[in-house]
Amino acid sequence: MTEYRKTDEALAKLSPEEFRVTQQSGTERPGTGKYLYNKDAGIYVDIVSGEPLFASSDKYESGCGWPSFTKPIAPANVAELRDVSHGMIRTEVRSAHGDSHLGHVFEDGPMDRGGLRYCINSASLRFVPRGEMEAQGYGAYLDQVEDIG
Repeated sequence: MTEYRKTDEALAKLSPEEFRVTQQSGTERPGTGKYLYNKDAGIYVDIVSGEPLFASSDKYESGCGWPSFTKPIAPANVAELRDVSHGMIRTEVRSAHGDSHLGHVFEDGPMDRGGLRYCINSASLRFVPRGEMEAQGYGAYLDQVEDIG
C-alpha cells in the first residue's frame, strides 16, 4: 500500500503558484489553470502527496473557470472543511494525507450525477494519463477511468 504524505522534497519542487495555492490556501485566477480544458483520460492526483483525487470520467465543464468534478475518485483522500473566509460560508476541499488546499465543493453540480461541483485549482493537481497509471502505481483506479482510445 502506498503511503501518501507531504514531504520537504515535494514542497521544494513546487512553483511559487503551486506553493501559494496548496500551502497558503490560495486560488488561481479563473480561466488560467492548465487542466481547465484537459479532456484526456486519466486521473488527477495531489501535486504534493501524489494521492489520487479525481478521475477524468468525473470531470465536466461547469463554466466556473476552474476544473470541475462530480465526485472524488477515492473519498478517503478528500477532506471537506467549513470555510468562513471572504465573507462566505463554503466547504473547502483539502487532500487528506498531503493537507493541500485543492478548492471548494458546491451543491450546484449536475443533478443526474449527484449534484456536487468540486471546483479545483489546477495548481494543486498533477495529471496522470491513463496509459501511465499502471506504471506510476495507480493501476487500481483504471476501472474508474474511461478508455478514450
